[in-house]
Amino acid sequence: MTHGGDTDVHDDAMTGFATGAPAVPQAPDDGSRKGRRGRGSGSGGGRWAGSGGRWWVWVGRALLWALIIVIVVNGVRAPFERFTQDGGATPAATTPPPASRFPVAAASAFALQFGDVYLNYDEQTAADRERRLRAFLPEGSIGQFGWNGAGSLRVESTQVAGVQVRDEHNAVVTLLARAEDRWLSLAVPVYASNGALVVSGRPALLPPPALAALPQGGVGERDPALENELRTALFGSFFPAYAASDTAALSRFTDGAPITGLGGSVTFVRLGEVVAPRGAADRRTVTVTVTWRLPAQGGGPTAAELEQTYEFTVVKKDGTWYVRDIRGAGRPTGP
Repeated sequence: MTHGGDTDVHDDAMTGFATGAPAVPQAPDDGSRKGRRGRGSGSGGGRWAGSGGRWWVWVGRALLWALIIVIVVNGVRAPFERFTQDGGATPAATTPPPASRFPVAAASAFALQFGDVYLNYDEQTAADRERRLRAFLPEGSIGQFGWNGAGSLRVESTQVAGVQVRDEHNAVVTLLARAEDRWLSLAVPVYASNGALVVSGRPALLPPPALAALPQGGVGERDPALENELRTALFGSFFPAYAASDTAALSRFTDGAPITGLGGSVTFVRLGEVVAPRGAADRRTVTVTVTWRLPAQGGGPTAAELEQTYEFTVVKKDGTWYVRDIRGAGRPTGP
């Protein structure tokens, strides 16, 4: 009897250990064991402690797995969000390079005004030139800024040919001037700071631009038949209407946007050379030379004539050529 009771107690203790519940020792008498077994068999009391323990174990495991999942998800999401934010973010504004901060337009105008004073000199008005130069030179500058006070020079026109920026404060403005029958190229150093400008050193004369040599070969193979057709069927009537802005006549010779003409400012004199290269059967780009007569000025007996060259796009529709557009010639056509 005692041995049997010990065995039951031992079994109950092992059951409690397996389920995570503490083992509760029981009295070894038969009545108590039978009563306990009766309660266990009738109400499941013996298995209640074990079932409750397993439930808490599963809850703990679920919480642990949930924590692991959260850690893993956050670990993957964080670098992905940084990557997408970096890729989609607007790049920060970069500071422009120092040279780009130089006031090119203001320095060009300043150097141009200086050149008009510097390149025009006369020994009879030397004092006036010296006074006018002070507006462009560093504080305290005196004298003629390199001129010895002898002779004279008068320029007809001065233009800005280019600006070479050295840094945010310094640049060299190149002027192109026409004096009598020759061109002058003048390099003017300019210093800029906080909106203020000054000629920072003596200018330098440089060679003027050289004349370029036109390429040989012209427009390639020409189409004489088309040139003759355009001369007689199109341009001989188009140019008088173009000179007078005869919109009704112009509409018969044009295809596309309306062409307004020259409003009677010139008179058509004669048609010159028509140059049509070979190409598509229904569209060509041709050049045409025409002579205009300008109104006489001052009541004089004769009027000036100008020979000019135009470039046309012409299209062919239903066997007839029309002007699509007219513009100044944009390629070499000879002297």
